[in-house]
Amino acid sequence: MREDRDRLDWLQLIRTQNIGPVTFHRLIAKYGTAAKALTALPDLSRKAGCARPLKAADRDACERELKEAEKHGARLIAACEDDYPTVLKAIPDHPPLLYVRGHASLFEKPAVAIIGARNASGVGRKIARSLATDLGEAGYVIASGLARGIDGAAHDAALQHGTIAVVAGGVDVIYPPEHDELTERIAREGAVISECPMGAQPTARDFPKRNRLISGLSRGVVVVEAAAKSGTLLTANFALDQGREVFAVPGSPLDPRCQGANRLIRDGATLVENAQDIIDVLSQQGGVASSGRDLFDWAGGMGEREPEQAVMVSLKRQILELLSFTPLHRDEILREADAPPGLVADILLDLVLAGEAQEHDGGRFSLNAG
Repeated sequence: MREDRDRLDWLQLIRTQNIGPVTFHRLIAKYGTAAKALTALPDLSRKAGCARPLKAADRDACERELKEAEKHGARLIAACEDDYPTVLKAIPDHPPLLYVRGHASLFEKPAVAIIGARNASGVGRKIARSLATDLGEAGYVIASGLARGIDGAAHDAALQHGTIAVVAGGVDVIYPPEHDELTERIAREGAVISECPMGAQPTARDFPKRNRLISGLSRGVVVVEAAAKSGTLLTANFALDQGREVFAVPGSPLDPRCQGANRLIRDGATLVENAQDIIDVLSQQGGVASSGRDLFDWAGGMGEREPEQAVMVSLKRQILELLSFTPLHRDEILREADAPPGLVADILLDLVLAGEAQEHDGGRFSLNAG
């Protein structure tokens, strides 16, 4: 996809209400292009039982968004383009589009994520800097979330070799405010990336998206200080789901900031004392494993035959019964539905377009609460 019109079509489709990465990729697989999917949306939503036909996002607003990106020196890279991160494309629900400020060439190098507590100790920050420096010298790019504490220390130490900051808002938004200088340095010497619109202020729901990207970009995730319940552990869980290696630096059992990292080690994460511990494990990898079934490779097993309407009605009722207001991963839905994967994918698409179901980050679905 090189044409500006194609890029605008992709942006308009992903900005459309109810359409997340899973639904987006399903529509592209079904119609071939974003333009055809946009044209089909009203009829699709009507057939799915939506009271009001689904309306595509405002195209003029999307054009303004692209102009704003250009103004701030940001590029919008589509998943079908060569400079989109290859390892990120291995996760089933990868973002269709990424904004990048800086050097997309860093995506060609293997990345390791270093993450941890915002209220990190001096020792924790020192360890993060040491690991980032040594891994950089060994040829790895350091990815992190540009948060206070461990993230900031890792980014700062990695600048000379390459670092990628994944942010929860727009790539033109400085957050936290005290990282204004660091953010601009990364934009000049490394890369700042996000799937959020330009100008978007980070909200609570954006941080899980950011965490999923951090692990998706990386061959391994290193945890340096993390509380028992923290966003850092959420990133580690994403890494496990995505087939990435998880590493953790042990800490004092008396320090609450170390409880999460220590628990990860107890549960099987690789204990890290120095960068070589990480390099030894990653050097044995033949590549990054995909985390599981890709929704859009679901052939369905029905061949060319159209399923009977009664079958679709029954399956739709079954899937609605499985869904609740608590998000359920699509693989769980597939297992419980006990139906051809392609049919389950089609029903989920219909439910989302009809507004009966809602797509969440990480390939999860729930009943639509609003």
